[in-house]
Amino acid sequence: MDLTKLLKPQSYAVIGASEKEGFGGDVCRNILAYTKNLSRIYFVNPRRETVFDRPCYKSVLDIPDTIDMMIICTPQKTVLSLLEEGAEKGCGGAVVYASGYGEIGTEEGRKNEKELLAKAEELGIAVMGPNCAGYVNYIDDVYAFAFISEKRDRKGSVGVISQSGQLCLSMMDCPSMKFSYSISAGNAKGVQMEDYMDYLVDDDNTKVISLYLEGVKDAEKFVRVLDKAAGKKKPVVVLKAGRSNKGQAIAASHTGSLSGSDASFDALLKKYGVIRVEDLEELTAMSLLLSAIPKMPEKGTFASMNLSGGETTICADVGYLNGINYPDFTPETLKKLKELLPSYATPNNPLDMTATPSYDSELYAAALETVMDDPNIGMVLIGYTLLYEIADPAIYYMYEGIKKVAEKRGKDCKPMAIVPFAENTRNQEYQDKLFELGVPVLPPPVYAFKMLKKVADSVSFDYTNHVHTVALPHRISDKTYAMSEHESKMELKEFGVAVKDEYIVTSAEEAEKMAAELNTAVAMKVESSDILHKSDVGGVLLNITEPEAAGNAYRQIIENVTKRCPEANINGVLMAPMLKSGVEMIIGVNNDPQFGPIIMVGMGGIFVELFKDVALYPAPLNEGEALEMLRSLKAYKLLSGYRGKEPCDIEALCKTIVSVGDFAAANKDSLKELDINPLFVYPKGQGAGVADALIIKYGENDK
Repeated sequence: MDLTKLLKPQSYAVIGASEKEGFGGDVCRNILAYTKNLSRIYFVNPRRETVFDRPCYKSVLDIPDTIDMMIICTPQKTVLSLLEEGAEKGCGGAVVYASGYGEIGTEEGRKNEKELLAKAEELGIAVMGPNCAGYVNYIDDVYAFAFISEKRDRKGSVGVISQSGQLCLSMMDCPSMKFSYSISAGNAKGVQMEDYMDYLVDDDNTKVISLYLEGVKDAEKFVRVLDKAAGKKKPVVVLKAGRSNKGQAIAASHTGSLSGSDASFDALLKKYGVIRVEDLEELTAMSLLLSAIPKMPEKGTFASMNLSGGETTICADVGYLNGINYPDFTPETLKKLKELLPSYATPNNPLDMTATPSYDSELYAAALETVMDDPNIGMVLIGYTLLYEIADPAIYYMYEGIKKVAEKRGKDCKPMAIVPFAENTRNQEYQDKLFELGVPVLPPPVYAFKMLKKVADSVSFDYTNHVHTVALPHRISDKTYAMSEHESKMELKEFGVAVKDEYIVTSAEEAEKMAAELNTAVAMKVESSDILHKSDVGGVLLNITEPEAAGNAYRQIIENVTKRCPEANINGVLMAPMLKSGVEMIIGVNNDPQFGPIIMVGMGGIFVELFKDVALYPAPLNEGEALEMLRSLKAYKLLSGYRGKEPCDIEALCKTIVSVGDFAAANKDSLKELDINPLFVYPKGQGAGVADALIIKYGENDK
């Protein structure tokens, strides 16, 4: 969809222009307050001759100019006819503030919405909204926004797209925030959120894209845009509402209960290196940080420079709790710092410089350059509480020192940020001056270090090492059926999953004969697609070593299951050599309705529910992505060799995860859930073995 006339109009008209409070009046006030060139901006109101001393036209048809965009401030019932008039004047975009569409939840509202969309498509007009607050294009000075805000210069590089007009306004009013675009998408029925994202990814003036989402309407387009942004290394920051899963039905498998829709969404964002935040404060602060720093750190490591031992300890503690990497300074760095700083300073990382250098701009600059020169450091954090009312002159000298380093190094300067220690840190003069140097003032440590960890993760993201596609589903049915363990294993085996040979017996005599042939300890399980949790109904017996015992076990299993599940269809009893014990893992799949199969990996057996230490990732994936999943687990230490134990065959485990992902992607339209639990992972070089598997599919079971 071409959004040029909507978002970069050469001419536009305000329909329903007024001097009253409300959409018509406030839009006019904003335009007059912020727009320098009014020559091709027109006010329209059939009941007014002038609005704020500017001529007012009776109709858009009366305007002696072509019109690229209309800002429609009139009620819902007028919109369709206004679009027709606008089309006659060459209009290609329209901002529709009116409500009364799908958001009201009535049949009439849905009818109005359908008619609006049909008319917009017929006329070739890109419609923003309806039920929106409009937008501001700060680069080209287009102010089609309906809310009044404090007058100041906001031109910058953050592109905001929000499904809430009020949150848009809140970000606009945040001190020091500067934007390329601020877009309130409203219902986002004509032009969707994904269309605005696509536009901003291609916009050279937008350095960071910040989103407030309540949902994704077009998953395919959303994924495509995220992939494009990742390829261009343009940061995308997302705040998504609706994280709880209160309405989610309890799933039949472990995977289904651990990977709801929000978890799937989170997994998708990780695949494309998107930064997810928790609230508006973090969204604003992260956007400010990414837009202010001249470039991203080359590595996700930090140095913290503070003026006291207390501040240094806080940075060390909060940084540690958030996974911040403070590498040791090199011996060369330590030597120089000892030469520069007072003898009572503590030249470690985090660094307690003492307050002395903060009153000497030359000394401060020298210390800052020394830390910045350390090859182990990717970004420098400056600890200082910038009080609202400045009493201590330290910031004057510190600022001059920071300025000297920033200007001397130019584009080669490593990123810097100020970390205050209390939230009375908004001296606007110095915050703005630091921002101009590319040094943002962050929130206090708990927020700051949480954000910085996400920056470090973003730095480590390598687009070239990821599979760029996602297996988006097109569900064939709402009905579901479970496959038996044997059927499940055989399907997985076709995709390279390590499944051992196993056999179905249908009598005690067959069980005895098979036990004699196998001549090893065997596991015996009821074979039935109607019984998902076999142990719960006495359908599993292990370590059967003698033929006679196998016959007895067969009879016991059938008796138990028949008694407890009299209506279950029983195919027989599955017999297989006992797998040797190993580290128990689970590999699962939950097929998200929007984003397709999501792979889950975690500790297996009872631990998956007990600890919920799992990693999620969209299918398909490669071995590198599988390894990233494993490394994100707390249990990874067990796999890599804990306390002198032999490391597990991580390579075989990664191959298994990839094979499961390939199976899930190939069955994206029919797969509902999958569990391999447990998967035994053996010492390095010895592979892995599937002990149990469950596949649930959509559709009718034709077997």
